[in-house]
Amino acid sequence: MLMNILSIGSQGGWTVAIVGYSIVFIALVLLVIVFVNLPKLLHLNLRKKLVREGRSGSETDDLNIEGGVNAAIAMALHMHFNQNHDDESNIITIKKVTKNYSPWSSKIYGVMNQPR
Repeated sequence: MLMNILSIGSQGGWTVAIVGYSIVFIALVLLVIVFVNLPKLLHLNLRKKLVREGRSGSETDDLNIEGGVNAAIAMALHMHFNQNHDDESNIITIKKVTKNYSPWSSKIYGVMNQPR
């Protein structure tokens, strides 16, 4: 009886593991398919929009921007938008704050009182 329960339990564990791994693997494959095809879909949509506006030919061939150019544009925008903040004086001051002694949080009173 106990062996039957253990064998069913271990088989159920394998089933859960296989189903779980399968779900994660299928989700990752679907994400890869979406992320690979999304730029192609956006490029196609932009190309159709340019053709509708009458701008076709060499303009539609230069739609791709390299990753380094994108990184430079993103860094320039980041630096531009972060310059809107106030300039700090870069002076650090440390003030010593004295706290009044309070026995409410002191653990010494709990340690010293031993039960009889």
